[in-house]
Amino acid sequence: MASSTPELRDAGATVETPGAARAAVPADEAARPGAAELVLCTDVHKSYRLGDRKVEALRGVSLTVDRPGFFAIMGASGSGKSTLLHLLAALDKPDRGEVVVSGHRLHTMSERELTRFRQKHIGIVFQQFNLIPTLTAIENVQLPGMLAGEGQSFLDRRATELLGVLGLADRAHHRPDALSGGEQQRVAIARALLFSPRVLLADEPTGNLDSVSSGKLWNLLGEIAAQQHLTVLMVTHEPAAAANCERIFVLRDGAITGQIDTEGLDAAGVASVYQQLVRQA
Repeated sequence: MASSTPELRDAGATVETPGAARAAVPADEAARPGAAELVLCTDVHKSYRLGDRKVEALRGVSLTVDRPGFFAIMGASGSGKSTLLHLLAALDKPDRGEVVVSGHRLHTMSERELTRFRQKHIGIVFQQFNLIPTLTAIENVQLPGMLAGEGQSFLDRRATELLGVLGLADRAHHRPDALSGGEQQRVAIARALLFSPRVLLADEPTGNLDSVSSGKLWNLLGEIAAQQHLTVLMVTHEPAAAANCERIFVLRDGAITGQIDTEGLDAAGVASVYQQLVRQA
């Protein structure tokens, strides 16, 4: 797992699997019960109707993340990773199974409760930056708080703090069209962190960035996880992205086929282990 700032990577970076076998971890290890899960899926199923055809997007997904850190869900297009992210983000409900995020049992909650959960308890970063073009960077960061009725003094203080932490203090009053792609995504990250969530979800967050900006953003997400003791869970299909995470959940055809401990692995190593797990599934 590569990191430009190893001193920030001491939170939750230890993985138990020893020796040469540490890279590939059995899929069923993800389902161990425990009291401190930040993200827990148990036998999660989700299907959709596509015309007359039933599409099974998720087929019994079970996984556990029980500590802060930077983790990935990796799979090819059509593997179900976006569907899984939507369930974790409380944007949809499973057909059956359990989804627990930050202690909240999402599968049992009403639509009003889910809306409140999304506002206060989780951060979401998408591939598209989704910034309001007529608002400045600091106003975009403050927007969820404005909609939630938070006081302006809190919003000014928190948004200024986040933009400073993310290296955007001098860009706070610029509109999105005056920011680079990397800067816009950092504004989106600041917005997602406004209410100090314990879990940050990222859906292909570098899909619209060049390779240099992508590398900087992956390092930044790892640093945020360590500094703020967050669980950052990134959905990706790229080995280069997943190699920055400490553990990867491999998703194929709607099921977790295994896990990869990235210690000592670069992008090529991650790609090799990923292909082994996919072929064995």
